[in-house]
Amino acid sequence: MLSETKLNELKQLLGNLSHEEALWTSGYIAAFAEHLGGRTQTLPENFTTVAAAGAQKITLAYGTETGNSKKLATELAGILKKKGLKVKLTDLAQYKTKDLKKEEFFFVIVSTQGEGEPPLLVQRFYKEIHQADFSISQMKYGVLALGDRSYPLFCQTGEDLDAQLEVLGAQRILSLRKCDADYHSDALHWAEQIPEVVQENSSEAVHPKVDVPTAAPARKKYQGKVSAIVNLNDIDSDKETFHIEIETEEEIRYLPGDALGIIPRNPPEMVQEIITLTGIDPETVIETPQITASVEELFLKHLNISYLLKLTIRQYAEITGHSIPEIRISLLDLLRIYPVRNAEEFKEIIPVLTAQSPRLYSVSSSPEAHGSNEIHITVAKSKFLVGEEVKTGLCSGLLSGFTEGDEVEFYIQEARHFRLPEPDRDIVMIGPGTGIAPFRSFLWERDATGAEGRNWLFFGDRTFVSDFLYQSEIIDFIKTGTLTQLDVAFSRDTAQKIYVQHRLEEKSAEIFEWLENGASLYICGAKNPMCKDVEHTLKEIIQKHGKRSQQEAEEYLEILELNGRYAKDVY
Repeated sequence: MLSETKLNELKQLLGNLSHEEALWTSGYIAAFAEHLGGRTQTLPENFTTVAAAGAQKITLAYGTETGNSKKLATELAGILKKKGLKVKLTDLAQYKTKDLKKEEFFFVIVSTQGEGEPPLLVQRFYKEIHQADFSISQMKYGVLALGDRSYPLFCQTGEDLDAQLEVLGAQRILSLRKCDADYHSDALHWAEQIPEVVQENSSEAVHPKVDVPTAAPARKKYQGKVSAIVNLNDIDSDKETFHIEIETEEEIRYLPGDALGIIPRNPPEMVQEIITLTGIDPETVIETPQITASVEELFLKHLNISYLLKLTIRQYAEITGHSIPEIRISLLDLLRIYPVRNAEEFKEIIPVLTAQSPRLYSVSSSPEAHGSNEIHITVAKSKFLVGEEVKTGLCSGLLSGFTEGDEVEFYIQEARHFRLPEPDRDIVMIGPGTGIAPFRSFLWERDATGAEGRNWLFFGDRTFVSDFLYQSEIIDFIKTGTLTQLDVAFSRDTAQKIYVQHRLEEKSAEIFEWLENGASLYICGAKNPMCKDVEHTLKEIIQKHGKRSQQEAEEYLEILELNGRYAKDVY
């Protein structure tokens, strides 16, 4: 902790910084702190430069469609230049694939379009690199993938490029970093590592080389059994939200804020109908980019057959010769409407199908409160219309159909950006609907560990009687003092719809006071429109009570995020 005098001096300095200056300062202070951890506490004159005799040259390439990757790459290039690197900024739309053979350090920022496809202007590069037959063993690289977790093939383009660069012999010196729609904080953390890994892997480095993993570790898979499943909504509700408890014999390693990942299996009856319709032998072994296995195993466990991507449908049309409009459709319906000629033609189609995507659910349990052999998730059963037919989400339908004793395989997806602060720090949690899940985890954890920080929850849903998820637990947390304050909004209980952002407005002065006194702020739930509406309200609160302009209010939230005091888990 700083003394009061130093803290006031720091506040005065930060108050006069621009957005770019604040970003640069945060990196400078972080590096300075790391330097102080060594033997000497004298800041070297060339602190902002890379320690090697000559500044290293890197290429920072971006692939974009909406402009986010370009904007981010430009910002990060400026930061890296101030740290002493020579940065060549380039657009993958104009980049010549053969020039990869000339690169020593190559870092990529690339977005993924809604259905797992590369940006339109990047498709040439994407295609060429997957057809390349040369070696780039001299190259060291890292990939930052931008995406949107609400889509099934989250960050697929970044994953594909990261894997293909390794196939061509390049050495991965930064593990693939996948960023959701709110990517800024994760992107900065990724960029902060670049000067260090460049220095460690440079041929000119003057210190011993540090071993850097060339690939991200494989996900740890857990085998568990469903020990409890309860519908949290009342019988009168038009929603179904399930609290699911899973027990394992093996200890589960996770923290509050993490997510549980499940790769759903396809319905056996759908798989059987596809096999019957095409006449293919289910035991035929097919090689796909993901895995080599029998047709039946591929369709049951590994391939997406529910709602095909536009790219997949275009490839299907090319193989079969059918003229197919841009539609979202399952493989089974596609085969019914635009049939294949025979089993041999269908064999050509199987390798173009994409891998089954994992579904992520925020963990709603606490290892301290519930033990290390038990984990909970909160799952809303997804229902939607295709034409006039009601469909159910593949994974939520699977999970909601579980009964006690059913087996389930899962893994843990770390969420390092969505962590509890120190036990004595206050937190404000905004989580309507299933957004309550990680905050149930937070409250149980803080209750079990006796954390002294105050906890304020904003929760909302449709009706108080039918949709107040975890109501009895929340009331108990209030009684025991674990939950300091609770504000709820039930949109269909009043003539005028009330949402969580309206409750924030009502408590705006107090919210700002909590933030000024060091509280951490969290949002979880639907990205649109909830998160955008809540964030807009927060900026208005900061403008009003902090007497700041709109731009200054945006910078206020950005600085909170950079300092790890503002985190979002939205979908």
